[in-house]
Amino acid sequence: MNLFTLDNLLPYWSAPHLQANAMILINIIGALLLGMIVGYERSYHGRAAGMRTYGMVCMGSAAVTVIIGYPQYWFGGMLPLAASADVTRVIQGIVTGVGFLGAGVIMKEGRNISGLTTAASIWASSAIGIMCGAGFYFAAIMLAVIVSATMIWGGYVESVLPSRQTLEVVLHFKAGYQTKQADISQLIHAIGYKIAEGTISISSNNDCQEWRLILIATDNHNVLISDVAAVLQSWDFLSGYQVALARN
Repeated sequence: MNLFTLDNLLPYWSAPHLQANAMILINIIGALLLGMIVGYERSYHGRAAGMRTYGMVCMGSAAVTVIIGYPQYWFGGMLPLAASADVTRVIQGIVTGVGFLGAGVIMKEGRNISGLTTAASIWASSAIGIMCGAGFYFAAIMLAVIVSATMIWGGYVESVLPSRQTLEVVLHFKAGYQTKQADISQLIHAIGYKIAEGTISISSNNDCQEWRLILIATDNHNVLISDVAAVLQSWDFLSGYQVALARN
């Protein structure tokens, strides 16, 4: 059987079929633009997932969703379909697939976790694409605006609201020095922090102890890391230290 006959090819280029293609194209282009708008903030801040990633996620989600609305044109309309495709299952598949993509940008180093905002915004970008594909254009535009505004100004809002800064600290004690947790807690409390419960980890090498701990500010006043480092530098029983913001 020769499939490349004029009768088999013409349905793909019929007027109704081309109109359906044009509608699908408008949807995916609109989703691409909205996704790139959302991804610009991540790109501006140098994240691995930028405008292209967000644009393609949003566009792909829209493309998969919108074709569900035209089952009568699938395969040129030459194959009878017993029933329409289940839109809910398609959306579920998109959300699950994008969830795996988002998991790939989440990174954990020590007690620090990064990439959560990027993963969440990628997932939101797929939702924008689904809404475009389903024809909820105004809602999709507004969602893109809300997501972009949250990523751009959300950090500023967090910074002005009361919060307690968290630090990850590693203390290297001099050889043979024995200390007590109560003594370290008292010294740390003097600089405006307390040890988070259950976060102390102690190791020893060549009679030198190493303490890893998480510090939480005792009030809403955040002390500069450089000031904390200056205090640790003054502790003569330390041979070294590390201090960094703990994000989790």
